[in-house]
Amino acid sequence: MRVLIADDHLIVRKGLKQLLEMIGNVNVIREACNGEDVLTALRDTTYDLVLLDLSMPGLRGVELIRYIRTQNVKSPPILVFSMHDEIAMVKRVFRAGASGFVTKGSDQGTLTLAIRKVIAGAHYIDPSIVDQMMFDKHMSVISSPHDVLSERELEIMTYLARGLRITQIATELAISTKTVSTYKARLMEKMNFKSNSELVRYAAEERIIL
Repeated sequence: MRVLIADDHLIVRKGLKQLLEMIGNVNVIREACNGEDVLTALRDTTYDLVLLDLSMPGLRGVELIRYIRTQNVKSPPILVFSMHDEIAMVKRVFRAGASGFVTKGSDQGTLTLAIRKVIAGAHYIDPSIVDQMMFDKHMSVISSPHDVLSERELEIMTYLARGLRITQIATELAISTKTVSTYKARLMEKMNFKSNSELVRYAAEERIIL
């Protein structure tokens, strides 16, 4: 099985490669550190699985998954391996066309099982978030109001809902405070939020934050 690993952290890619080589019948053909590398790799070679981090430089996350699916109907199954565990993000990932979702806090056995399932053509969700989704009243794939937000806007919204200040978010994402403020203004306008308290309340109701 030919696998493409996409993560912007070298140590993560090397660790995943070692794990995949232990599974057997799996060959890591290529590694990518950003969205552009992923697209180039998919143009050059056919893969049986893309193991994808959501938070990479450039085109990334849900937008990258959607782009892959629209560019190639025969694109390989995508298993998302991410530090994000918000239910809203998981739903967006599957709606975009991913086949599986595993958090970076999962153990080796969970990731191995997910890889086997997705390569075999099945779907897989990390057990740590399955129970939350089962009892989520918004589990349906029907679009939510925040689906109008871009990936970065949703990310900023998540940080704001958790109580982070503009400067803290800028540091976390390695962008300027002005850029964060611009994204905040856009998402507030798109969602028709009049205050931060409205944003936090919506995020809690939609299970964007837990």
